[in-house]
Amino acid sequence: MERLDNKRILVTGGTGSLGQVLVRRLLSGSAGHPERVIVFSRDEAKQHYMRVEYEHAVAATDEIIYRNFQRMLQFRIGDVRDFHSVAAALQDVDVVVNTAALKQVPTCEYFPFEAVQTNVCGPENLVRAIQELRLPVEVVVGVSTDKACKPVNAMGMTKALQERIFVQANMRCPNTRFVCVRYGNVLASRGSVIPLFHQQIRQGGPVTITTEDMTRFLLSLEDAADAVLTAIHEALPGETYVPQVASARVVDIAAALIGDRKVERVVTGIRPGEKVHEILVSEEEVYRTVKRRQYFAILPLLPEVRHTDEAAAGLAKEYSSADSPASFEQTKALLEERHLMLEDVVGEGAELLR
Repeated sequence: MERLDNKRILVTGGTGSLGQVLVRRLLSGSAGHPERVIVFSRDEAKQHYMRVEYEHAVAATDEIIYRNFQRMLQFRIGDVRDFHSVAAALQDVDVVVNTAALKQVPTCEYFPFEAVQTNVCGPENLVRAIQELRLPVEVVVGVSTDKACKPVNAMGMTKALQERIFVQANMRCPNTRFVCVRYGNVLASRGSVIPLFHQQIRQGGPVTITTEDMTRFLLSLEDAADAVLTAIHEALPGETYVPQVASARVVDIAAALIGDRKVERVVTGIRPGEKVHEILVSEEEVYRTVKRRQYFAILPLLPEVRHTDEAAAGLAKEYSSADSPASFEQTKALLEERHLMLEDVVGEGAELLR
């Protein structure tokens, strides 16, 4: 397996929930020891808090994984929407992980062109800079979402276009490997349902559920980081990696978190652009999907990009969170295993909701 030793890695949107976990993983040495990890984002406040967090870690411990953070970890203010900002950030970079995104479904519905500028123009700026400046970037990973599969909302439509831009980029930049990772809502990420439920429970309720039929995949931030690192190591040009994970009913997630507390539950109705079930591989994509251990790899639609003759027989039907959701007991056990119960995160509430 290819390691990231001595690599220079740029994480766009690196102050986001996934970005922070990914940076921590990269600095831990579990995937190799990079020469440099660059956090690229437009929020100077989040960068400040992140920088201070790592500076305190350096002062507090002598463990080897924390040494040289001030040299290895760098911060750049910039915006994926701005070509010149992107071009400057890509200088002397080997690996790019594009986590920068507008990802809130209702926000993208009310401001769809803002979503286009970040989720579509941003990826295009990355590709254009690599192509026009002939930058020797080795691999680019685009972080996508279940909402890009059979999209019904503006967020999903823009993310679907990001996937297409990165797939076709393998033709524009043949010396760079462009791949994608697609997964559903990440548990405990900012804006996801678990931090919201925790906050509502702490306030005494009510806990709001959009519909009792809703199901979601149970993917942690660590699972998401695993998927990104696996795609960096293994995915062939133009492939989209999809993790195989458990799913659950949202009402069971709420019930497990509430426990014996006297907290009311209220059904509020579907939000603008929201799906009842997450779909990670559509029935149209089944015919070009292969199974690789705990991942599905969706082969590129463009024959010029495809680099494998594997028989696409990884799935017999579309991959949906509605297929076989976990029981209530299984859901509760999984939340406990991931330390996502309310008791586990009382001290981390500010971080989860920041």
